[in-house]
Amino acid sequence: MAYNKKDFFYHKAKEENFAARSIYKLEEIDARFKIVRPGMIVLDLGAAPGSWSQYLANKVGAKGRVLGVDLERIQITLQNALFIQADLRDLNLENTFKEHGFVPPFDGVFSDMAPKTTGIRDADQARSLELCELALSVAEKFLKRDGVFVAKLFHSNEFENFRKQMRARFARVEVLRPKSTRRESKEVFLIGMT
Repeated sequence: MAYNKKDFFYHKAKEENFAARSIYKLEEIDARFKIVRPGMIVLDLGAAPGSWSQYLANKVGAKGRVLGVDLERIQITLQNALFIQADLRDLNLENTFKEHGFVPPFDGVFSDMAPKTTGIRDADQARSLELCELALSVAEKFLKRDGVFVAKLFHSNEFENFRKQMRARFARVEVLRPKSTRRESKEVFLIGMT
């Protein structure tokens, strides 16, 4: 079967005014594990084009806040969300949070970061792992003790090692491959909870 960029979830996202089909992945993760609640202050890493932030902003409500960070500019505007275009590795996060009125620790760190794929499977998987480790290091510094962490990983031989790293930090680590994930994709999501 040929790759179809404009599949059912693509069209559904357009009809429902979401920035991307990836919203349904986070929606399924949340439906399964009940991790997003009103009033939460959350960090959305790899936020572009903004569909996870749309979901998070809606769920955390008026008393919650979302801070999104991505290399690409995020074109949407949400009342309770702020977006920063930057490379996470280049940011002084403490200063960035202070400048924008965010006071860690966060209730949740959500990472949909993914490398620009090259088509070389091993290289793409290695770069995906690096981004997951970066997101986990941010969570270790800025996540509440009872906070939640979600990260996308391109499945590889390093999967178990990364899951072990998460298990060292979280009491419960779940893995989910949402139904809205494209069949040909190797992505899985790891969810860390206490």
